[in-house]
Amino acid sequence: MVLVFLVCACKDTTTVNKLEHGNYRAVLKVKDTLQLPFTFEVISENKLQIFNAEEVIEVTDIVYKNDSVYIQTPVFEGFIVAKIEDATLNGRFVKPELNRVMLFNAEKNDSRFDESALASKYDISGGWETVFSPNSETDSYIAKGVFKQNGSIVTGTFRTTTGDYRYLEGVLNGNQLKLSTFDGAHAFLFTATVTDSIMHGKFYSGNHWSEPFVATPNNAYELPDANTLTYLKEGYDSIEFSFPDENGVAVALSDERFKNKVVLIQIMGTWCPNCLDESRFYSAFYKAQSNANLEIVGLAFEYAKTKDKAFKNIKRLKANTGITYPILLAQYGTSSKAKAQEKLPMLNHVLSYPTTIFIDKKGQVRKIHTGFNGPATGEKHTQFKQTFHDFVAQLLEE
Repeated sequence: MVLVFLVCACKDTTTVNKLEHGNYRAVLKVKDTLQLPFTFEVISENKLQIFNAEEVIEVTDIVYKNDSVYIQTPVFEGFIVAKIEDATLNGRFVKPELNRVMLFNAEKNDSRFDESALASKYDISGGWETVFSPNSETDSYIAKGVFKQNGSIVTGTFRTTTGDYRYLEGVLNGNQLKLSTFDGAHAFLFTATVTDSIMHGKFYSGNHWSEPFVATPNNAYELPDANTLTYLKEGYDSIEFSFPDENGVAVALSDERFKNKVVLIQIMGTWCPNCLDESRFYSAFYKAQSNANLEIVGLAFEYAKTKDKAFKNIKRLKANTGITYPILLAQYGTSSKAKAQEKLPMLNHVLSYPTTIFIDKKGQVRKIHTGFNGPATGEKHTQFKQTFHDFVAQLLEE
């Protein structure tokens, strides 16, 4: 009897509830009275899918530990830790390297925004000329909102000179617009009051940043040419670099593998969703490209605090996207664009992650493209892909 008692006493009696199959509405707390919602579906206790408009993010890194479930989003460091009780999750969304935490709650519901539906007073489909932080001399920047509306449901994105805000989804109730997205890196919420001629709103990035924006309808509005924003400074006619790969081997543009070849240099970060979109595109293009005279090399600028952590993130990105070209560690400990420009002093600035430098077979810089029009930009993404394929083909034929 004593032996039986001791054996029973040594057992872990903690019961871990598992995720139940079904559709869930999750909310991240932005402020006391402001929530950022997104939806996901639990497929099994070890698999779920997060939805943002047309985007579906498959999550399979789910671990049950003690009395909590840990849900690790793909590629990015952000994870959700929560306790499960009666099919309700309560916990936190955590980005450890940035010391950021948001309160998290989820329960079964398939509606992203569950406010009482009011008939939309307006249809905001089309393009909107937008300025973020319009009253700030230092923080102001331009964008183009591109939206589709079906009843009260709105999807779309904001394109900027450095990329886009990816897949946004929400509602226009009466004259009140709400859009959100969550992908493990971004936790974005946009709110606005709308009329037929103007949109006054606020953009929240997690619970650590917010800024106002104003937008007016303008389908003809276009952002500056992404090929003119970043360029070689006077006195430079080429690019040079030498950074370590994941094996600690220094790789330089002057290496034999790059000579007499077309080279694309991808300035990026594993923490950057636009860079992830671009990396998936480049990975597929590189695999499908049979021409031996093409090379792609990534230069990663990481905010991870240690070199080991930065390389771990690089390996994770490569595994998730199937990248077979080298990604070098150009910087860790900060994602500062000013610091990045110090590593590439021949550039006038590093304006955006991502940025791609196109180099011809003679080693000359032929084009520098700032940002990336991701799949959420629709027609612009299609146009970008065609232009990209045509220009690379031209360089290969020379």
